[in-house]
Amino acid sequence: MTALSGTVELTRTILRRDRIRILVWIFAIVALAALTTTGIKGLFPTQTALDQTAAATQHNAAAIAFNGPAQGLNTVGGQVAFQFGALGMVLVALMSLLMVGRLTRGEEEAGRLELMRALPVGSLAPALSASLMVAAMDIAVGVLTAVALLAQGLPTSGSLVFGVSFILIGLVFGGVALVAAQVTENTRAVYGAAGAVLGAAFVLRAVGDIGDGTASWFSPIGWAQKARPFAGERWWPFLLLLTATGVLAALASALAARRDLGAGLVAARPGRPTASRSLGHPLGLAIRLQRGVLLGWSVGVLVTGIAYGWIGPTVDALIGQNKALAEILAGAGGANLTDSYFAASFRFMALLATGFAIQSALRLRSEEASTRAESVLATPVSRWGWGASHLTVAFAGSVILLGIAGLATGLTYGVAGGDLNSAPRLLGAALVYAPPMWLMVGLTIALVGLVPRWAGASWAILAACVVVGFLGAVLRLPGWLQNLSPFERVPQLPGASLTILPLVVISAVAAGFTLAGLSGLRRRDYGQV
Repeated sequence: MTALSGTVELTRTILRRDRIRILVWIFAIVALAALTTTGIKGLFPTQTALDQTAAATQHNAAAIAFNGPAQGLNTVGGQVAFQFGALGMVLVALMSLLMVGRLTRGEEEAGRLELMRALPVGSLAPALSASLMVAAMDIAVGVLTAVALLAQGLPTSGSLVFGVSFILIGLVFGGVALVAAQVTENTRAVYGAAGAVLGAAFVLRAVGDIGDGTASWFSPIGWAQKARPFAGERWWPFLLLLTATGVLAALASALAARRDLGAGLVAARPGRPTASRSLGHPLGLAIRLQRGVLLGWSVGVLVTGIAYGWIGPTVDALIGQNKALAEILAGAGGANLTDSYFAASFRFMALLATGFAIQSALRLRSEEASTRAESVLATPVSRWGWGASHLTVAFAGSVILLGIAGLATGLTYGVAGGDLNSAPRLLGAALVYAPPMWLMVGLTIALVGLVPRWAGASWAILAACVVVGFLGAVLRLPGWLQNLSPFERVPQLPGASLTILPLVVISAVAAGFTLAGLSGLRRRDYGQV
């Protein structure tokens, strides 16, 4: 037996077990790329519209920080790279680091890797099989993205460079996660460390792009964007990404040989000799378990709110001359373009923050599946109280994230040249999306309590709401279909008038789903699949 024995068999096992998860990741990213291209072609139907938008965006620091360098903006391909390039790279990086963490440290933490190693499986086979699977996912995303762009008539060279940039970014951050899996002792630490590297890469790229460009050279995302898809393509920056991938793979292999199975190179810090009083209550424990996740989502929403607020004073110059985009924004509600822009921005941030709400509600399922909930339920804590504690974090966290979005947008808008007194109005416009987020929490707990096998379907429901919210008007989806999304039924503040009835109805439906889910959780067998 060699160190690589069993690699093929383990790879087949991963593919069979996680095939749905793998397909969802690939399809979601490729579909977003294709839909973004369709949307941009609809928003900028003429060269004049492209030229006007390029001129307005060329020196907009907030847009450049959020999306990347302003290159090739007078072409459809350049707009696709600008609007979806940075976002797509972040999604591919997240896919890679989450899958690597799950397939390496996650398997080790759960004890399954120990069972595998009892078979004729080499010491490097688990990590190699995980790396091969994630690399195959990255390649599938890159190739299919390039095919999707080519199918819509975009230039061949730019489409290929765009697709390859996705592949190499995925490989780099897969390597980052692989190194983190050797250093830390649990999956959450792997996600946190790799996610911090991703966040630093995005910030360095943003700082470099709005500055003299120096900081961008310290970011893998910056390297990929310097390949200039659809703007005079250059292939040599990909050598930097390939080199980084090779170095990270070699480092991970060397570190893996120096640690024991189940341990990390950095030992976990010992806890305090006595627990805090809050941990004696299920709500205190739920807050402790989810505080890191809430903090991470808060930072993401804060950065997004700052970006949208900074762009606010320049909306008329950016959008005013594009009739197609102005008409779509007008559908979001508002007496003027700025109010319409903020209404659409808060809808986007609400959809983004709903990711936390669903993840928080699904924590119940993960605690149950990992058997950690057994220790809590062995005490005088009812299933109802255990479930309600995590849902309290989900419901309250939704409001906190919306409050951060509203305040960040409003205050930044005032600092950037808008009306600082509009901050309370924009805060209210953000908080109006709390009932739809609560409804998504209710749907999630209903699935967890009644049909736990399908709990992950809540992500598919959110994905459908995202498509409707972003591209419903561009794709000319029927009105009845768009109205199925609860995010489309709330008053589109700050421009529209506040109507209470839709909010009350959505909140009541959310409460009904929540009660049904908690009742099902209390009645069904524990550990049911």
